[in-house]
Amino acid sequence: MRKKVFICSPFRGDMEGNARKAAAYCRMACEEGHLPIAPHLLFPQFLNEGIEEERRLGIAMGMELLALCDEVWVFGEATEGMAAEIAYATEQGKEIIFKETEGM
Repeated sequence: MRKKVFICSPFRGDMEGNARKAAAYCRMACEEGHLPIAPHLLFPQFLNEGIEEERRLGIAMGMELLALCDEVWVFGEATEGMAAEIAYATEQGKEIIFKETEGM
């Protein structure tokens, strides 16, 4: 069974550019034989990031997925949302790996 890797990377701000980067991070995890989990690529397909209630729902569901993962890979400078994910992962005893983004 593949190791489940939670992809923790920026989303808000330049959402289009950040989504492209997150997809590249997922591909990297996949190429290394892992199963990437990136809620910030999935949930915006049906939840509106601009509606606070829907954003909070997406964050909560993302935390549930994080709890199922074996590792958390962190890419880029931590945003407020990423910091919450990292804190939750720490509480859950997940291995947290900070990945280099230069050249990606």
